[in-house]
Amino acid sequence: MKNMKRWVVAVFLIMFFPVCAFAESLTVAAAANVEFALKELKSAFEQETGITVKTVIGSSGKLVAQIENGAPFDIFMSADMEYPEILKKEGLVYGEPKVYSYGILVLWTVSRDINLEGWQEVLGQRRIRKIAIASPKTAPYGKQAINAIKYYNLYRNVSHKLVYGESISQASQFIASGAADIGFTAKSVVLAPDIKEKGVWVEVDPKAYQPLAQGVVILNYAQEHHSKEALKFFDFLFSDQAKEIFKKYGYVLP
Repeated sequence: MKNMKRWVVAVFLIMFFPVCAFAESLTVAAAANVEFALKELKSAFEQETGITVKTVIGSSGKLVAQIENGAPFDIFMSADMEYPEILKKEGLVYGEPKVYSYGILVLWTVSRDINLEGWQEVLGQRRIRKIAIASPKTAPYGKQAINAIKYYNLYRNVSHKLVYGESISQASQFIASGAADIGFTAKSVVLAPDIKEKGVWVEVDPKAYQPLAQGVVILNYAQEHHSKEALKFFDFLFSDQAKEIFKKYGYVLP
């Protein structure tokens, strides 16, 4: 009789508390430029493995500061390799950082009245009052936007027009809302489904800035709590399925 009761209780628990409720989960901290691609990567990975993925989006520099202060992140997807290498030197990562894609810098405006041919001259025009970029102090895309502006000897003429977002996401919001007339963002942003029909954009010549080699690394927290799951996600980022998603969002594969 006791065994029968135990069996009934077990069936009840399975019915009302599905196994998926007890599935392992990961927290992935990712640079803002990869936010839209990550939504698809997350969905594909969860479907394939049953492992739940929670994402935290921000500028690479601010995410690193959180990691250094003990944030419980398993994976860090940076907009460059410099930040993962810093974490490695500080002993906060498990294994080696690896480039998962190369990002592309673009100039974007939602105004149909702005012709981006010869954009270097356009930025200096009077009607262009605000140029949005991500903070060069914490966002690699912002740093490379400054490099591109300086490459074309425009900084002296346009520096007073620059408005800074704390991440590429916020800078893109400035552009999308019209709060900035034009701005620098990631190609992955302008190719996002809800954005790609808005305005016009042009790629910045790669010669004008340093390559945006975007790196991923497994953090010590994962090694202590979700080592197998973190390794699965890390490996998934280099799978054929993930590569197709990255290409869809304009990334160049290593």
